[in-house]
Amino acid sequence: MGAIKVHEFITLDGVIEAPSWTMEFGFDPKMGEAIAGLMGDSNAILLGRRTYEMFYPAWSIRTVEDDPGAPFFNDTDKHVVSSTLTTADWSNSTILGRYDPATIQQLKARVADTIYVSGSATLVRAMLNDGLVDELHLFVYPVTLGTGLRLFSEGSAGLKLTLAESETYANGVVHLAYAPT
Repeated sequence: MGAIKVHEFITLDGVIEAPSWTMEFGFDPKMGEAIAGLMGDSNAILLGRRTYEMFYPAWSIRTVEDDPGAPFFNDTDKHVVSSTLTTADWSNSTILGRYDPATIQQLKARVADTIYVSGSATLVRAMLNDGLVDELHLFVYPVTLGTGLRLFSEGSAGLKLTLAESETYANGVVHLAYAPT
């Protein structure tokens, strides 16, 4: 059975929307190693519609010469949760339909290793509430934005997590890896 591992870039005040704000901090190579570790044992990618629509034009044209992550994103099977998309143009992509916890559980049962999730706030929130996330990897940036889409929205159900690992990078970012309890 596959395990769902979520990766998010997040501010101190919980914003994950449009992470262009990460650029001013640079990208520590050790962060790349941590993210590559998440991708390394993944043989599936799970995305919400909005993240798919952002990733497809950005990643589908990249090669390994452009970015070492390009083969992972382009060659790996991608599963898109969407109530509006009916087809997917990006290679190895399938539309799962609207969010349904049973469908995600069936995907986990079919995938032998890790299912990688990045961004996809609405999808991640739902999966956290339904107990479908096995690891939550937050790359916390030392900045607050005050506004923007947050991973944990106002009024959402509480969630208890256990810290599995942490790492601090030279650029001030902290990687916190959590497992649901």
